[in-house]
Amino acid sequence: MKVLIIGGGGREHALVWKIAQSPLVSKIFCAPGNPGIGQLAVNVPLKVDDLDGLLAFATTHRIDLTVVGPELPLSLGIVDRFEAAGLLIFGARRNAAIIEASKAFSKDLMKKYQVPTAFYEVFTEAEPALAFIARHGAPIVVKADGLAAGKGVIVARTVTEAQDAVRDMLSGDAFGAAGARVVIEEFLEGEEASFLAFTDGKSIIPLASAQDHKPVFDGDQGPNTGGMGAYSPAPVVTPAVHEKAMQEVMRRAVDGMAAEGRRYQGVLYAGLMIKNGEVKTLEFNARFGDPECQPLLMRLKSDLVPVLMACARGDLSGIELEWHDQAAVCVVMASGGYPGDFAKGFPINGLDQAAKIDDLVVFHAGTAEQDGRIVNSGGRVLGVTGRGPTVAAAIAKAYQGVRTINWEGVHYRTDIGRKALER
Repeated sequence: MKVLIIGGGGREHALVWKIAQSPLVSKIFCAPGNPGIGQLAVNVPLKVDDLDGLLAFATTHRIDLTVVGPELPLSLGIVDRFEAAGLLIFGARRNAAIIEASKAFSKDLMKKYQVPTAFYEVFTEAEPALAFIARHGAPIVVKADGLAAGKGVIVARTVTEAQDAVRDMLSGDAFGAAGARVVIEEFLEGEEASFLAFTDGKSIIPLASAQDHKPVFDGDQGPNTGGMGAYSPAPVVTPAVHEKAMQEVMRRAVDGMAAEGRRYQGVLYAGLMIKNGEVKTLEFNARFGDPECQPLLMRLKSDLVPVLMACARGDLSGIELEWHDQAAVCVVMASGGYPGDFAKGFPINGLDQAAKIDDLVVFHAGTAEQDGRIVNSGGRVLGVTGRGPTVAAAIAKAYQGVRTINWEGVHYRTDIGRKALER
């Protein structure tokens, strides 16, 4: 069968890498892809929001399954378009992808269906929002309502910082239309985890536990990013926490979406805050996490393709996932200055040497080819992912790869996975 993957980041490289291992698959296309993906698939120069172009390509090339990586095309309704044309596609429909596309919708859903979360209010005007912050004090969290590439969340440590964030979003156009409405919510303490599950709108099959590292610097310091690294399994997700996440978060969310006439099919990702065994939901995403996807797929023993097809067809019955006992750790190597301004076009050295390391895969994200060399072209450039019998061994493997690779101004955290070791 022929598969089309939409996207061009580390998550999509991991999906291509895993799908290429399936005996069911004869050819993979990826739009737009990247140089790393191009070693396993045919890159197609189409943007993720070019729904007309993507649909025409899938129709012309008789694609058997399309897999959507990023949130933008989901929010634009790519799944609806493909299904209307009789094509099989994995991902949430537009009216279900709103669970990520609007944080206000997501919070209201959680409140209505008793999914545990932080208290919050939604604002479209600055003055009442500023007054709410003054009344509740800091720390407090300010979120742009719409899609902001993982950067629309400000964890404000002071009232001034929170009020400045509100002004930037509502008045200063910091995130464009995404920030025209803001959610202000209680700051939750604890340890974060990423909980992902496949669902057909009724059945729910959880993936292995994982933990992301959002802030740009060691010790969870600095501004939030799209993610600086991840590991799986996450020891903070104990069997008791797992059961709470399944019953109180995933079950209620999936059933709630169905009750709202928004049947959710695809992968549902809940960002959790865990403290003293209690679980609260920070947010929902309508797609695989990036970089969580990389270590999760490194650990997945099962063929991914039948799972994706079953989800797309709306019937997960009979599907089970099998996992490697080993741990996996992904360290993101980023351009210096990310998530702010950064310089592009620096040649990346050491990729060939890293490719020779056993149990290590370097997933490309923000890379491009220039004069026959691989160069940095984005904020998050590579996801260096190692596997080992323990989290400690997987950390060592990932950083062995990281030390092999360099380019001018490269930045990465040196503490990915440390929280797991402390447990």
